[in-house]
Amino acid sequence: MGWYKSLVLPIVRWIDAETAHGLAIWALKNNLVPRADDATDATPSLECEVFGRKFANPVGLAAGFDKNGEVPNAALSHGFGFVEIGSVTPLPQPGNPKPRLFRLYSDRAVINRMGFNNDGAEVVAARLRKRARRGILGANLGKNKYSEDAADDYVKGVEALGPYADYLVVNVSSPNTPGLRALQGRAPLEKLLKAVLKARDSFAKGVPVLLKVAPDLTDEDKSDIAAVVLKVKVDGMIVSNTTIDRPVGLNSYDQDEKGGLSGPPLMEPSTKVLADFYRLTEGKVPLVGVGGIASGKDAYEKILSGASLVQLYSSLVYHGLELVTEIKEDLERRLRKDGFANVADAVGAAFPEISGKNIPVDEARAAKDAVEAKKD
Repeated sequence: MGWYKSLVLPIVRWIDAETAHGLAIWALKNNLVPRADDATDATPSLECEVFGRKFANPVGLAAGFDKNGEVPNAALSHGFGFVEIGSVTPLPQPGNPKPRLFRLYSDRAVINRMGFNNDGAEVVAARLRKRARRGILGANLGKNKYSEDAADDYVKGVEALGPYADYLVVNVSSPNTPGLRALQGRAPLEKLLKAVLKARDSFAKGVPVLLKVAPDLTDEDKSDIAAVVLKVKVDGMIVSNTTIDRPVGLNSYDQDEKGGLSGPPLMEPSTKVLADFYRLTEGKVPLVGVGGIASGKDAYEKILSGASLVQLYSSLVYHGLELVTEIKEDLERRLRKDGFANVADAVGAAFPEISGKNIPVDEARAAKDAVEAKKD
């Protein structure tokens, strides 16, 4: 058992979840979080190039942890291949009333209804301007709660943060901002993405733009989104955000709280949606797999199902930053065991009819079978 599980978690569980998160940011900012000596050591088989960016490894920190761009370099020093800050809105906003963050200990899951609480694009941009630029940093963009022109909010985000980011994310998938997910509809989504891409070409030329989607989509929704992504030539997709669904089997006190659910209960449904988008886009659009990753096995399943990169966040609540190194080591072992020289060789291996890759691994078949079973 690592230092986090044995020393920190027993204490943290008695502290309000949002307060504990604030303490984690403070500790990282002050270099008080122990890290393995080999946390940032290079592993050639995990190095990859995705949407024109070179990643030291495919394991990233999802948006939501470092909302205000306070500790991206500190997070990178713990071995992440990339970090994503935000969501950031043009104007600062307090978010929803507290309490709004809940730990589901029995399920190792989290429910949040934060509501895009952040310092605003101007303040975050000032922080990024002073940052020593290293590693890959993504900026996740959102709209203000009461803004009437969503496209204008995202354009402002591109203008403010684009010059300091290695990629930008259009987040239209949070369940905690009223009306936001309606932007995933075919017509509004196409209009929004065209505006964002035009702004990118003006203020952050060459910076990839990714779309982050929800897991709670109908087959028609997914087809429409995929069609728009291919039509406007978005550089990638992040699949997926938290879910408003409550899967059967949850066994924690706060399971009925409103908000988005993340953690292990999201692993299966989010991986199914990931595989669906891999097939709908015919492997032509790089995908980032998010949702429920708590082990190297989970990360590998996302990759076999079509993810070029993966992200995690909720599992850190229960396992600490030590988990990053554990996942990378396990992922490297699995790749070697199955005969893949590089992580890129395994992307989409569960679907050789699309990827053109052989499936020498039982886990690839299992990943595909798991996805197919969800359709029945």
